[in-house]
Amino acid sequence: MTHPLVTQEMIDTYQRDGVVLIKGLFSDHVEDLKDGVAENMTNPGPYASDNRKQGETGLFFDDYCNWSRIDQFRNVIENSPAAEVAADLMQSRTVQVFHDHVLVKEPGTSMATPWHQDGPYYFVEGQQTISFWSPLDPVREATLRCVAGSHLWDKEVLPTRWVSEEGFFPDEGQYIPVPDPDAEGMTVVEYEMEPGDAVAFNYRTLHGARGNRSDSRRRAFSLRLVGDDARYVERPGRTSPPFPGHDMTPGQRLREDWFPVLLRR
Repeated sequence: MTHPLVTQEMIDTYQRDGVVLIKGLFSDHVEDLKDGVAENMTNPGPYASDNRKQGETGLFFDDYCNWSRIDQFRNVIENSPAAEVAADLMQSRTVQVFHDHVLVKEPGTSMATPWHQDGPYYFVEGQQTISFWSPLDPVREATLRCVAGSHLWDKEVLPTRWVSEEGFFPDEGQYIPVPDPDAEGMTVVEYEMEPGDAVAFNYRTLHGARGNRSDSRRRAFSLRLVGDDARYVERPGRTSPPFPGHDMTPGQRLREDWFPVLLRR
């Protein structure tokens, strides 16, 4: 039995395109998430950034790996339908937490979220991966944009640093340059969304977002989960998030004391 929010058509779309919209995934938890984001911005973690780029206006705050210290995030992760929906879309018996991510674009923020795939930044490989990106404010222009089918590309996109635009790792031919999906005629999927809706996408799905030139904030909460086939992999340098001292070896499932199992079917 699949979760009531999920249809077979949505599962098929997720597997084919690497992205699908889940209406109302966090609709019962929007206020909790808003409170959690406020707490996160008041007390940022060690990975927080304001992404200030020369010549850009506004503030683009992001931070990750705070769910274990921010009760509202923990509550949503443990009590929302996210794990069940993830299991259905990934076609996985198990669902583990990888990490959370908060992204806030204040009114008048000109900086776009650059096109990227999440997977190359991570020390996780596998097809059974999923991110949920959920706005806590209505979004139109500043919504998430995903390239359909990019999770099935033969090579991953070179991970880059958002502000300096430098390569995150040395490129020895295993990556392709960051493309321009609009100029290259790729199929870009984007949705007008209400608070609590969520875009579900694979770690290898190319995605980005425009700046926020509106007069209201664009707060977004992301939750990254993994399934049965996800395994630890070594990258050519420090990953993001780094999780120092994890002591895992290549091919190992993520350690459950650090990355708890939310669901076993």
